[in-house]
Amino acid sequence: MELRHLQHFVAVAEDQHFTRAAERLLVSQSGLSASIRALERELRAPLFVRTTRRVTLTEAGRALLGEAERILAQVRAAHEAVAAVQGVLRGTLALGTEQCIAGVHVAGLLAAFRRRHPDVEIRLRQAGSGALAEEVAAGRLDLAFAYRTQDDTDQLRSVALTGEPMTVLCHPSHRLATAGPAVVPADLDGEVFVDFHPDWGPRRTTDSAFAAAGVRRTVALEVNDVHSLLDLVDENLGIAVVPRHFRHKRPSLTALALKDTDEEAYETVALLPPETATSPAARALVTLLETGGLAPPAEGVHPS
Repeated sequence: MELRHLQHFVAVAEDQHFTRAAERLLVSQSGLSASIRALERELRAPLFVRTTRRVTLTEAGRALLGEAERILAQVRAAHEAVAAVQGVLRGTLALGTEQCIAGVHVAGLLAAFRRRHPDVEIRLRQAGSGALAEEVAAGRLDLAFAYRTQDDTDQLRSVALTGEPMTVLCHPSHRLATAGPAVVPADLDGEVFVDFHPDWGPRRTTDSAFAAAGVRRTVALEVNDVHSLLDLVDENLGIAVVPRHFRHKRPSLTALALKDTDEEAYETVALLPPETATSPAARALVTLLETGGLAPPAEGVHPS
């Protein structure tokens, strides 16, 4: 089995199209098709279902994809490790993050990293914490800043960043605005909630807290970015339960502490593969963060 066959297979799986994959790989479509056929012959199984418009993975193809991605990630890490020993950090840093993650100023961190390692290409992807954990475990990302969704495994480890309580945001004219400095989940029974998609860390934290309190809630307005959530609360269309640092992004909203829940419920981490599979670029980024190469913004001045 040749590495180029695996590279070609992963590209077709990602693009779901032979022509687009061939263009991205800078190879001929006939050559790409021949490479996939050679891989299918070696594995004695079809890897794709081909139609006139797209290609999709077969069951065998889905089984191969994760392993192929891990193999290619390990090969890339090996090349980068050799370059690092030679005194040059180069290659690619593939980073994932949730929006407005606590404990790290991502843009500032990446700027500091680029100043120190200009030969490393930075790629950034925003997604929910569940998806980010899967991508790091599969080798598609070198590391990710996310909410802790699970304990460490053989394919995924975490480095703690910070923990903070959850806060309720509401419009100043909302009935809760005069309820006092703090509320408990039972006080929010029957309210209309604005929240993120279920894969996001804040949503997972809130769902867990309300389930533990035995309080049902209705998420009527579901969004995938922080500013849309704040806009909807600002129009008094619902309330939101968010990590405490979100309150600084819209000072016009009323913020109430959420009690009777875990005081450090929202725990953010850096997700990485096992130590032996961690790329030199990912190690350098974590070292920069841990050694104070870039401190998170001060309380009250979190970036948007």
